[in-house]
Amino acid sequence: MSDVKTVFDHAADEVVKLGNRLAEAEPDADLWDIADGLLAGAVHYWLYARQPCGRLDCEDCAPIATAELRLEELKRLCEEFMRESDYFHAPTDRDVGHA
Repeated sequence: MSDVKTVFDHAADEVVKLGNRLAEAEPDADLWDIADGLLAGAVHYWLYARQPCGRLDCEDCAPIATAELRLEELKRLCEEFMRESDYFHAPTDRDVGHA
């Protein structure tokens, strides 16, 4: 396994670091507000970066050629990233068995 970070890994790490910096700078802030703000900014940037090129025959843009297709792709990616996260399942989840 390579120790070289991809741009994807670096971007994800930077968002986490930003969240931690915001939480440290505003100790009374609601962590949910910080997380929601980070998510809103990420969604805005993702939508900006995923604008189709405008060519009707572009195969690369076909999966994101409409707003509804972009929404579906964003939902698909969110679910993928969530399921890959160490934080997806929490020990305090209601569906966790307790002995």
